[in-house]
Amino acid sequence: MIAPGFAGVEAQLWIWLVAMIRPGAAFLAAPIFGANAVPVQLRLILSLALGMAALNSVTITLPDGGIASISGFMLVIGEVLAGLAMGFALQIGYAAAFVAGETIGNTMGLGFAAMVDPQSGQSTQAIGQYLSIVATFMLLSMDGHLMLVSYVVQSYQALPPGGPLLSADASYNLVMFGGTLLGAGLTVALPVGFALVLVQLVMAMLARSAPALNLFSVGLPVTLLVGLLLMAMAAPIMGQGISAALRAGLERAEAIATGR
Repeated sequence: MIAPGFAGVEAQLWIWLVAMIRPGAAFLAAPIFGANAVPVQLRLILSLALGMAALNSVTITLPDGGIASISGFMLVIGEVLAGLAMGFALQIGYAAAFVAGETIGNTMGLGFAAMVDPQSGQSTQAIGQYLSIVATFMLLSMDGHLMLVSYVVQSYQALPPGGPLLSADASYNLVMFGGTLLGAGLTVALPVGFALVLVQLVMAMLARSAPALNLFSVGLPVTLLVGLLLMAMAAPIMGQGISAALRAGLERAEAIATGR
């Protein structure tokens, strides 16, 4: 028999568990928070802290049949979808740096140079790794991680737990926003990538005019040297492109949090 003073402990624990589902799903899909280097225990603690803070603005009522019922299952599904949508929106803007890095790396001839990405644990090109580090620093400098946390807490008012699922318009806008990922990445890579294409055209004309010229031994070092110089010159412009992509991702996350 449970003592009278602890009669509501189990119900309160279930409410806290439901409240931490949405922040946990957002952290799982978002950059920085979802990196393999971030311990799972830390993410759980942050999710619980945000869930408890969100309880000040909304009241969570568990279904009569509990979490194991159909209503409870739909409640969990709604929380997971809302959190994943906000985290994935920011991840789309963050991934523009990877697309730009892959484009520049292939144009420079560094497609074979790969290293492990700490964010995803997968192998990625060296240029993509460099731009991802730049994107991480820029996201932290603009307080993007704190803005995502605030959006998750605000979303409990527009999308209360147990209420309607994520609207069709919000899902459609998120899918359409994902279609802009390639364009954003190419925009970041355009200053360097286009100039490297011109360099390769010049090297091709030299190879045609001087067939004895070893294009691989001459063209690759020239392309690498020019690519590095162009990246140093175009760093401010590329930074602006990455910043614009991150802001677009944060704006999309805010739109989902406010039910738009």
